Amino acid sequence: MIAAQELHTEFQFPQETDTQLSSDTDVEDPDVKNAKLGKGKGGRKGKKAPGEKGKGGGAKGTGLGGVNGHHQENGMESMTLFEVVKMGKSATQSIVDDWIESYKNDRDIALLDLINFFIQCSGCKGAVSAEMFRHMQNSEIIRKMTEEFDEDSGDYPLTMAGPLWKKFKSSFCEFIGVLVRQCQYSIIYDEYMMDTVISLLTGLSDSQVRAFRHTSTLAAMKLMTALVNVALNLSINMDNTQRQYEAERNKVMAKRANDRLELLLQKRKELQENQDEIENMMNAIFKGVFVHRYRDAIAEVRAICIEEIGVWMKMYSDAFLNDSYLKYVGWTMHDKQGEVRLRCLTALQGLYYNRELNTRLELFTSRFKDRIVSMALDKEYDVAVQAIKLLTLVLHSSDEVLTAEDCESVYHLVYSAHRPVAVAAGEFLYKKLFSHRGPEEEGMPRRGRQSLNGNLIKTTVFFFLESELHEHGAYLVDSLWECAGELLKDWESMISLLLDEPMPGEEALTDHQETALIEIMLCAIRQACECHPPVGRGTGKRVLTAKEKKTQLDDRTRITEIFAVALPLLLAKYSVDAEKVTNLLQLPQFFDLEIYTTGRLEKHLDSLLRQIREVVEKHTETDVLEACSMTYHALCNEEFTIFNRVDIARSQLLDELVDKFTRLLEDFLLEGEEPDEDDAYQVLSTLKRITAFHNAHDLSKWDLFTSNYKLLNTGLQNGDMPEQIVVHAMQCTHYIILWHLAKVSEGSSTKVHTLLKQMRAFCLMCQRYLTSVNTTVKEQAFTILCDALMIFSHQIVSSGREQLEALIYTPDSPLQAELLNFILDHVFIDQDDDNNSTDGQQDDEASKIEALHKRRNLLAAYCKLIIYNVVEMNTGADIFKQYMRYYNDYGDIIKETMSKTRQIDKIQCAKTLILSLQQLFNEMLSDLGCNFDRSSSSFCGIKELARRFSLTFGLDQLKTREAIAMLHKDGIEFAFKEPSPQGEGNPPLNLAFLDILSEFSSKLLRQDKKTVHLYLERFMTFQMALQREDCWLPLISYRNSLQAGGDDDTMSVISGYSSRSSSIRTKKAKPASTGKRKLPEGEGPTPTEESSSCSTDAVWMNQEQNVQTPVMMPSPHLTSTGLRDPKKMRPEESYMGVYLPPQQHHHQTPMDYNVVLTVICCHMCNVYRLMEDDEEPIVEDVMMSSEDRLEDLNEGMDFDTMDIDLPPSKNRRERSELKPDYFDPSSIMDDSVGIGLSLRVQ
Repeated sequence: MIAAQELHTEFQFPQETDTQLSSDTDVEDPDVKNAKLGKGKGGRKGKKAPGEKGKGGGAKGTGLGGVNGHHQENGMESMTLFEVVKMGKSATQSIVDDWIESYKNDRDIALLDLINFFIQCSGCKGAVSAEMFRHMQNSEIIRKMTEEFDEDSGDYPLTMAGPLWKKFKSSFCEFIGVLVRQCQYSIIYDEYMMDTVISLLTGLSDSQVRAFRHTSTLAAMKLMTALVNVALNLSINMDNTQRQYEAERNKVMAKRANDRLELLLQKRKELQENQDEIENMMNAIFKGVFVHRYRDAIAEVRAICIEEIGVWMKMYSDAFLNDSYLKYVGWTMHDKQGEVRLRCLTALQGLYYNRELNTRLELFTSRFKDRIVSMALDKEYDVAVQAIKLLTLVLHSSDEVLTAEDCESVYHLVYSAHRPVAVAAGEFLYKKLFSHRGPEEEGMPRRGRQSLNGNLIKTTVFFFLESELHEHGAYLVDSLWECAGELLKDWESMISLLLDEPMPGEEALTDHQETALIEIMLCAIRQACECHPPVGRGTGKRVLTAKEKKTQLDDRTRITEIFAVALPLLLAKYSVDAEKVTNLLQLPQFFDLEIYTTGRLEKHLDSLLRQIREVVEKHTETDVLEACSMTYHALCNEEFTIFNRVDIARSQLLDELVDKFTRLLEDFLLEGEEPDEDDAYQVLSTLKRITAFHNAHDLSKWDLFTSNYKLLNTGLQNGDMPEQIVVHAMQCTHYIILWHLAKVSEGSSTKVHTLLKQMRAFCLMCQRYLTSVNTTVKEQAFTILCDALMIFSHQIVSSGREQLEALIYTPDSPLQAELLNFILDHVFIDQDDDNNSTDGQQDDEASKIEALHKRRNLLAAYCKLIIYNVVEMNTGADIFKQYMRYYNDYGDIIKETMSKTRQIDKIQCAKTLILSLQQLFNEMLSDLGCNFDRSSSSFCGIKELARRFSLTFGLDQLKTREAIAMLHKDGIEFAFKEPSPQGEGNPPLNLAFLDILSEFSSKLLRQDKKTVHLYLERFMTFQMALQREDCWLPLISYRNSLQAGGDDDTMSVISGYSSRSSSIRTKKAKPASTGKRKLPEGEGPTPTEESSSCSTDAVWMNQEQNVQTPVMMPSPHLTSTGLRDPKKMRPEESYMGVYLPPQQHHHQTPMDYNVVLTVICCHMCNVYRLMEDDEEPIVEDVMMSSEDRLEDLNEGMDFDTMDIDLPPSKNRRERSELKPDYFDPSSIMDDSVGIGLSLRVQ
């Protein structure tokens, strides 16, 4: 047997004696088998003679040893055991039976096949030979296999992708389980097979090679699981035998069979011995593999251990479900990898699900409850879901375990944006609040106010109000939908709670509770009809099954039948409450309108139309009026017979509103009279109603443009028009133009000229209102003007609408300037400066958030104009320069704008970025003067902004090559543009800008750095190059940034392009030396060519003498146009055009530098540099408890690993109690524990 202490020493594989195995099949009845076999203990252990017949195999074994039977029939007699299992074409039972037959014929050959099976399953190309098997020790064999491991790839069967290898893993595990099951009555007790396999797996699990460690740990854990099952069967057999023995012994002497008693005693003794051997085997695996690998460096290995120990505790709870084993799961819940934490939770779920095991989990629950509760907030959503499900099982087992604080930490997760987390939290909430029923609730009616559901609905409303997230009712309903769908669909009880009077002694719902109930009712109806989660949850609509579609139709029919009758009553009761009415008016959108006819509900439709009309007459709130408009829009469906009835009611209402508005407007604009407040209120209220209806309904036949334009024009002339009238008049006119455009787009007879005239007049009106003194009016004019410019831009002719080309409206320069000034004045301001939007409530956090949201919308509207090329891209410079200062408020919008503009035109985007930096630099000069300190916060802020801009260019330097070159060109020209105000000999005024420009040097290719450096030298005098004072440091640092890597081998762009297509060839090619590359023989340049390329700079210098302004012409070998057709290139796109000479600057003495360009014909390598993300790294808390937090768990605990001691049977001798050696936190928290340097890629 394998003793526990043998696992830590070197020992040879056990060898067989001459004892022959029984010829009986190993799967016989256990009683007969144990009687026949006698467990094969008569032999002695030792080495057999080398020349003994039938012993030993070939170098690779013989696969299945040439076994006969199933595999030979399928032509697999020459295949190894690994190949047979990998193919998966044979049943595992047949494979194991063939191996057992081979083992009975020659167990050395069969064991060699099994050993090589585990070696090959690890991905090792080597094999254990018979000679190695006989004479080498464990460690020597493993070392030999390690040397023969294929290190070309880090993959091995358990990690390879594809359906074949995924199936192999399951077949591998199944093979081990079936092998033990088929051998459980004899072979596993022969002190040979199991000893050999366990010692091999133990040695492999301690290997530094990940493949060996991973594969052997999985095999050992599955072997342990199979042995636990064997031990459980033995325990059951022992109890049955003991019960038979007691029954026979209790018989009277005349009927007692002494021979049967002796047989039962012998059988019990054999079972006891077998169980002792199984205990030794399990102890060897547990101590030799589990206690080391559950804290392995590889997460997959740790996950395997935790998963299997959960199986053991669930399968054989009498032996394994105690604190000595639970502690490993508790410790590992603090693992750094989500996969391992997830296995811990799933293992515990299997235990808590069985209520009979709850008493054994009390100590564990008390120790680790807080950890489980905290895991509900785990950063891994899968872990959080399983943690909540585990807490639900804990709650199901006992109500007293979780405190109110524990439950509240889970309650709020019903509002989580991640739907699985929310659904799990909803189930927890339902179990806690709704699943308990008292005896007095058993006889309550099913529906109605006094029903059980009525009380549960009240409880839902109370929870909704206490959560203080009243705008997220849809999230709460979606969370409870799967577990409490029937409750949320009890609309009769909800209506009863709203309409019926409370019974004597019953407390009525308050106004807030009724509002919350109506919102929950609306959300439940929407969920039932739309069958998809609310916005923010889920990735989109999924395809419904046939059953779900039928349920959806049934629910929609039932909703229509119920609320067609109840909705007019609810509107009548709550007609004065704007919030309630707004929610109630959304219900008809989910009706099946055909039921109004088929169900003879026309009178209820008339009642509904009357109530909607009354609501329109009573309310002026925008939300209520828009809800009424949408309700009419939903009911006015020409497909249904009710259309005429609804259309007549709508037309009557709109006729009255337009007539009233026309009449009031004439009186309101009457010259010579001052309009009073009552007249202004009447005009405003009527205009609000018309505007709300014009959003969803075409009111073109009433010609409202003239009256609205007259109203806006009067407001401009007089300047005393109420702001709300102006705002709604603008909105209404905007709707008029959009409806007019829709008719023109559809080919209507409406004249395009009329629309063009109205559109231009309205845009001019909005432009004039941008200078209004009222902020609300200016914001409305700006928003509508941006929308109009977007709609009537050049995009209007897309999708085959060329007939609308006359409507294109391009903003002129003054309009663009006004729009930009509005953004700078009203968006990029401090929070405390925004006094108009908060109405004196600057301290109110909600008001600040609302004001910020409004400013973000304004900025987004303008950025869309930049992205779609409606305004000049360089106007974005004033936006981009605010990136760092307003990063928290608008950083995402500005960054997305930069990304989109770069996709449109890389070069123009780069010019815009450098322009924004130049503007900031000029502003700093005006504030600090020319003698500013380069360590000041202003200069450092500009430099940091440049760094952020540089990071946005990405990793592909070839794609941004021309843009980066243009950026450096503009930056250099700006730096030398203004001479020093202190006279000659001093640095130029903007020279410090080169320090900012150096942030972009890393984005240049090495050959481009040299080219840019040459361009820089054309602006320098000889004296500048010699200066070393502090004021010249920007020039020195910029030159150094350009010279970094410039003296190395120059790489051509052509090789950069070709490296993409020849990556396969270059991977295999290795340089002969680490020095400079040498040209292949016969491919080098001729002396003439070499001298020509070396004198390229001299040619350039001669060209300089022929022109007045120095021109930088890059070498033909370094241009990016080498692979492009010159005929297809525009001048502004060419790389040579990047370095156009400045038009005017003072003459400087050019430097005579002899720069030699070396032409290297090699492929480009290591061009790209790793770059950091644009944003600072976010450190997420894995919710790992530190060792200090677990120190209290270590007090008074024994950390020695216990022996596996199976529980005694009912009449078996009592064993000594196990010590509760509890909780070693350092086992998984200490990173030093586990495997050190691996031989393979981890």
